[in-house]
Amino acid sequence: MTRTHPSRRAVLAMLSATLLPGQAMASPFRVIEWPDLIPKGVPYGEIIGPGKIDEANDTWVPEYDRNAWRMNTRLNGKAVKLPGYIIPFDVTAQGVTSFMLVPYVGACIHTPPPPPNQLVFVTAKTPWPSDSLWDPVWVSGRLSAKSMQTQIADVGYQMTAERIEVYEWQ
Repeated sequence: MTRTHPSRRAVLAMLSATLLPGQAMASPFRVIEWPDLIPKGVPYGEIIGPGKIDEANDTWVPEYDRNAWRMNTRLNGKAVKLPGYIIPFDVTAQGVTSFMLVPYVGACIHTPPPPPNQLVFVTAKTPWPSDSLWDPVWVSGRLSAKSMQTQIADVGYQMTAERIEVYEWQ
């Protein structure tokens, strides 16, 4: 007997084969938002409050409450995907290789910096084109709840970017 139609088993195998790659291709990065960087139950640190002017650098140095330094350690070492804007630090002919990821355009440049638990220092595996600096981006990588000081602001998190892509508004 010659079959002209595939067997039920063959059809199920084909359907399974088409479904599995989609599941296997699901992003290994968990999408998070800026409020996720603050531990649950911790109020947002004061951004603009008492502070002082740094006359030598012509910048405002805000003072934060202690909550600004509290990091969400549950995200430490996790593969995450976070949207934001780039403040470049190191730029080569190929593009930006390290930058601070900030939650809104102009943060740290035109306004006092957000609190440390709202800033991520990123080292890029692949340089980001320097002609795309004003575009919002998605940055994917392993997040580290490890603070550091930069010439612009104190930063609460670090990440090595495995992937950077333009953020598309929906």
